[in-house]
Amino acid sequence: MSVQPDGRETIVSISHFRMDFGKKSVIKDLSFDVHQGEVFGFLGSNGSGKTTTIRALLGIYRPTGGSLLIKGDQFSVSSGLKLGYLPEERGLYKKETVMDVMVYFGQLKGLSKQEAKSRSEAYLARVKLSDTAKTRIDKLSTGQQQKIQLGITILDDPDILILDEPTKGFDPVNRRLLMDIIEDHQRAGATVIFVTHQMEEVERLCDRIILLKDGVARAYGTLAEVKREFGNSSLDDIFLKVYGNENEPVEEEV
Repeated sequence: MSVQPDGRETIVSISHFRMDFGKKSVIKDLSFDVHQGEVFGFLGSNGSGKTTTIRALLGIYRPTGGSLLIKGDQFSVSSGLKLGYLPEERGLYKKETVMDVMVYFGQLKGLSKQEAKSRSEAYLARVKLSDTAKTRIDKLSTGQQQKIQLGITILDDPDILILDEPTKGFDPVNRRLLMDIIEDHQRAGATVIFVTHQMEEVERLCDRIILLKDGVARAYGTLAEVKREFGNSSLDDIFLKVYGNENEPVEEEV
């Protein structure tokens, strides 16, 4: 596992990654690293290849070419690595209560039942959902369910967090609350891969970013480096420069 000049390890290393589905090439030749303890912004429109890359990194897809490594190895659920993944597609047991679902997943992550319960109670208090502990998941609003899913993702204090649009659909108050939670985990040493379309979130949270279009990196580096490359433009303007005024239908990611 390589070490950066500032002494931080390379936690995720993706080298010459290519992904084809039949005759369609979704990722062309993608290489980038994610460093220990940083928030890494993974940016691009729908269909740019973000979800495909994450799924290949987690072993859900087998890459056509190249390598995708976490801490120097291909990811395996049996490796003991503490990794939390919040996919864009949410999935909870809708007929069970909030507390039962959180405790169940906490135990799957290796927590004792009591520890899972106490951590769940603390999280629910922080996101102002303590009164929902005995409520069935399907009785919650979409935003409340998102909060529960994020709580499950971070319940065991994972070393690596992969968050796909964690604040999607949130109002400004709840968006700020969730960003506070993400920052807390980074300060505690977690490495965060953060997928978002909200440039103000990128400005606040991200140390470095990559911007994909059509499976190719169009920008990569620290926020300052990327802005200099594009004439000190704002992130919104950089996104528009890369994507232009595209009016054609956008394909959903696979």
